Amino acid sequence: MTDSSLQRNRGLRDWLGQLPGACVREEENRCLEELLEELFGYYLVRVDVCGWDGVVLEGSRIRMQLGITCPGQSGGGLPVVHARSEQLPIASDSIDVVLLQHTLDFCADPHQVLREAERILIPEGKLIVVGFNPWGQWGLWRLLARYGRHQPWRGRFLSRGRLHDWLALLGFDLARSHWLFYRPPLGQRWLMERLAFLEHLRPNWLSPLAAVHVTLAVKRVSTLTPIRPAWKIASPLLGGRRIEPTTRAGRG
Repeated sequence: MTDSSLQRNRGLRDWLGQLPGACVREEENRCLEELLEELFGYYLVRVDVCGWDGVVLEGSRIRMQLGITCPGQSGGGLPVVHARSEQLPIASDSIDVVLLQHTLDFCADPHQVLREAERILIPEGKLIVVGFNPWGQWGLWRLLARYGRHQPWRGRFLSRGRLHDWLALLGFDLARSHWLFYRPPLGQRWLMERLAFLEHLRPNWLSPLAAVHVTLAVKRVSTLTPIRPAWKIASPLLGGRRIEPTTRAGRG
């Protein structure tokens, strides 16, 4: 990993520890806890780039949990393997749940990360993707020059529509989708607390302006149906009929 990548990831982790990043993390953790409570299996893998805290996974019914993160990053309380998110050191068809929490926003090749997630998931395995909304108010904030040089605005946000298209091409069925965090990215705590009511109202007309989208998808099962031959083998016996000679004897 390059020094610039390490600096980028440290900047993102620092942003999560202060406003408005801490508020975003709280809303995401609340949503993920609800989703994870409903999922079962033997193995859960979280693939990230900055070492998100592992508190959100404590309520999961899946006890075998593993973090995949970049070299130099912690696993957020999870047993961790350092590897690139585009090349996961995990056997195919072996994981029940994969969590990508802003991984696609900050990885080098988001489509390859999704392919790797599909590869390691078992049939009917669950994929949870959390990402920033490029078209919401946070996406517009990102266009401002003074913010574009800092985290998390340096990420390449992937829209929910494009994500769903990619998932469909990779053989996933969409199970659930949520919009999260309707407050603007303000650094004043009193303002963030005054606007907290927006998270409870969540009016439909505000959905496109939400900062974060969360998607739960299911790996589709490929079923092979054997095709019967079109021909039939004739029975060697002709029941109920008398065998006729094929030639008739000539008259003497």
